Amino acid sequence: MALFSKRRRPAPIDGVDVLLSDLDGIVYAGPGPIPHSIESLNRAEAEGARLGYITNNASRTDASVAAHLAELGLHTTADDIVTSPQAAVRLLAQSVAPGSTILVVGGEGLVVELEKAGYVVTRSAEENPAAVLQGFDPSVGWEQLAEAAYALATPEDEGGIPWIATNTDWTIPRERGIAPGNGTLVSAVHTAVGRLATVAGKPEAPIFHAAVARFGATKPLMLGDRLDTDIQGAQAAGVDSALVLTGIDRPKHVLAAAEHARPTYILGDLRDLFEPYPEIEQKGDVTTVAGASVRVAGADLEILSEGADDLDLLRAGAHAIWGSGRQIFGFRVPERLYRDDFHRP
Repeated sequence: MALFSKRRRPAPIDGVDVLLSDLDGIVYAGPGPIPHSIESLNRAEAEGARLGYITNNASRTDASVAAHLAELGLHTTADDIVTSPQAAVRLLAQSVAPGSTILVVGGEGLVVELEKAGYVVTRSAEENPAAVLQGFDPSVGWEQLAEAAYALATPEDEGGIPWIATNTDWTIPRERGIAPGNGTLVSAVHTAVGRLATVAGKPEAPIFHAAVARFGATKPLMLGDRLDTDIQGAQAAGVDSALVLTGIDRPKHVLAAAEHARPTYILGDLRDLFEPYPEIEQKGDVTTVAGASVRVAGADLEILSEGADDLDLLRAGAHAIWGSGRQIFGFRVPERLYRDDFHRP
């Protein structure tokens, strides 16, 4: 992925045939929509882009997700939704035959996908399950986690059963704020049994490959709010990505992004999909984006010009750090560079 361009780029949406989008933090937070998300996605579809949605949330079925999106004003069916339970069941099928009994830690999203694939669902380790499949659901509590631990007591290399997690997101955005995600629940079981789960969803590439194949994409763009799942997974799958600052990751995370989790575009909200993306200019130690300029001066990151848009300043700072070959902890970074006020009206 090229960090710098010699010419002004078109808008991020230009030429995109399939727009892939995360849900939590991009389309909605809790039951309500993110500002400008619905109008922007409908505009993208009206202008010719196919819309598809990739979600790590395992608590709901593809049909229920599609119904929620339709209620918010999107033209969505179940076929438009690629879920981590779907990816997990495909992974499960590689080692466990349909008809086998699977211990589920999670909700309806996992149960429905397993039953569609011909598996028998149990909630008890006493049913001698052939594998444990774990995904997020608000109802998951100690008893379900304990049953998983009992079933996974024997390591897999000593004859134990497989353990597949839909995802390991540490947090999930809700209408009241940021809440613990499936990663915290998987970690609880890991602490009890000393084993690691195989992860099916983002940031693993297969869920992206499945989406590209399902929608027949030739130039997809992934929209995400998390560097460690949406952006890292898209990069692993060879898909361009846009980090949208309406969810989990904030400007300070952008500046610190690891090489394997850097987006193609940095957007304030989904309206920026349609705005010409500014050229990233690199001259010596100075990085300029529109009117914003940042210089690498030894251990200091210096702001030479703030420009007219905080988003351009963040872009300039991020590309200055990324292009230096050094991590953010190698710099003294002015607080102004990661000011967090990107929830614009």
